[in-house]
Amino acid sequence: MGLNNSNKVISSDRIDCSGSLKVTLALAASPDISSNPTDIVLILDRSGSMAGSPLANMKSGAKKFIDIIDEATDSSADGHIGSGSRIGIVSFADTAVQNTQLITSVDDLKSAVDSLTAGGSTNHADAFTKAAELFDPSSSNARVMVMFTDGKTTSGPNPSPIAAAARASGVIIYCIGLVGSDGIDPAVLNDWATDPDASHVAITPDDGDLEDLFADLAANISKPGATNIVIDEVLNSDFIITNVLMPTKGAATILSPTELKWTIDKLGTTANEGATLEFFIQHTAGTSGTKQVNASITYTDSENNQAVFPTPSVQVDCGIVVNPEPCPIPVNIPIAGCQDSLVFDAGDVHLESLGRILQLNVSLKNVCPNKRVALAVILTEVDSQGTEYPRGMKTVTIPAHSSPSCQDILVKCIKFILPEDLSVSGGIPNSMCSTRNFKARIFAHTIDTEFRCCDSTITF
Repeated sequence: MGLNNSNKVISSDRIDCSGSLKVTLALAASPDISSNPTDIVLILDRSGSMAGSPLANMKSGAKKFIDIIDEATDSSADGHIGSGSRIGIVSFADTAVQNTQLITSVDDLKSAVDSLTAGGSTNHADAFTKAAELFDPSSSNARVMVMFTDGKTTSGPNPSPIAAAARASGVIIYCIGLVGSDGIDPAVLNDWATDPDASHVAITPDDGDLEDLFADLAANISKPGATNIVIDEVLNSDFIITNVLMPTKGAATILSPTELKWTIDKLGTTANEGATLEFFIQHTAGTSGTKQVNASITYTDSENNQAVFPTPSVQVDCGIVVNPEPCPIPVNIPIAGCQDSLVFDAGDVHLESLGRILQLNVSLKNVCPNKRVALAVILTEVDSQGTEYPRGMKTVTIPAHSSPSCQDILVKCIKFILPEDLSVSGGIPNSMCSTRNFKARIFAHTIDTEFRCCDSTITF
């Protein structure tokens, strides 16, 4: 059956600057279908949310799957699934229907797929039950379920125990998920699928991808197990590898801070088999944004299996970073050989980050005891035409005093920072020699008051 699936997942879709992620690579492979007859049940979601292009693309994908298995079983696209393998169709909405038994006629299988119409809720439990009932317990064929769905369970019992019972009986379960109108829970698909989850589950938000997902799965199912596997992973330069765990199969080697190699001698040559590699990476770039984790990932094996790995991205949040001054352009200073002293003119250097600090003192008159005061200062700058430009506002709470009588209170050092690049005086750039004109408007009032709105009560 070849390489059944390949996947790459990351532990989070959002990290802080310099944060870390766990990356999981996963593969699954099985023996050749032509020498290992296999019964496959396609379980197809026809609930109401599948109406339109999702249903059309699912049908195209399912029929493409059937064609690939047809040719793989007897090396001929003759409309007949050979070598003892069979395919059955189960579809589901409110309930599930066995649209065919396990059969070999490609035309009958495609007719069953084409007859599907969308409508109703989503009963995964009945779908797994009807699919399991198609398998003949006395048959020695390998058994595979391919569950396709676009949403969460909305009717029927919990399907997880039914899927678990099927796996326990030796059924290999793959899940293809389309993110439909009511969403889809990857954790649920992982729970239903055969381990390792990452190599038996594929999810897409685009129904246009469905034909390719069905085709890739069928192509890999139809090939022999993989040998001499080599995977080269190269990270985006924003990340470095910090740790690599022992893979479940084969060996992993760090080649550089951004590159590793995973090798496996053989996988799935005698039975269905999965392999995973987990490693940890750290963000080092110091910049925010959506970052693709890997720059490239390549797969080779002796059977020429094809592995397409997802390219996950993570949202990196470095906060708001402001670099007010660029680094100076370096001055190149050559010193000749055997020259032990040098006088060199490094050129002109201009003052940077020029500005002024205005400190205002305000005297509040006749502030009565036990009264807090709210003080506000609005500062503007005035150009030569008398136009005002805002330069900031400060608000201050003045604590209440306990003197026996009203007092004047001096408020000192209300600071405003006034960079020269905000000047409207038309002075010399990078200079503090020009005159700047400001206006300050100051407001104050007592916060505390003994006033209460009185409610009138009239009694007759």
